[in-house]
Amino acid sequence: MVDAEDLDAVAQQLGREPRGVLEIAYRCPNGQPAVVKTAPKLPDGTPFPTLYYLTHPALTAAASRLESSGMMREMTERLADDPELAAAYRRAHESFLAERDAVESLGTTFSGGGMPDRVKCLHVVIAHSLAKGPGVNPFGDEALAVLAAEPAMAGILDREVWST
Repeated sequence: MVDAEDLDAVAQQLGREPRGVLEIAYRCPNGQPAVVKTAPKLPDGTPFPTLYYLTHPALTAAASRLESSGMMREMTERLADDPELAAAYRRAHESFLAERDAVESLGTTFSGGGMPDRVKCLHVVIAHSLAKGPGVNPFGDEALAVLAAEPAMAGILDREVWST
């Protein structure tokens, strides 16, 4: 059960009531929720394959900024040239699917963020890295290393964890 205060905080972050929240998957060093783990199906039965959802406004804005910089295209290009990176990203995809299916199977191999063949959404891969910690999603880790260097992320990201 998720604490009512946390759900209120997430609602304020999102500007709407959160749906299908199973737990707070990542908290900022200052204690604020930043990533929620969501049920594979929303309360109304709608499939929601995005297991980890970024909620903190500063992080969502930063992820959008990185997306608009062309980072996803560059990451996707590297998948074709780096078999070790591609294998690590596939493992992240498989881990994501296994964890989601352990909650409830959607009967699909779609995980989110474009995994495992491309990088389609930095919000998803960043949320995945924050929820699971470094070493699980290589592209989430890379994006977080870039963000951790930004002064605006002080108190939101632990620089010692996400710096490369």
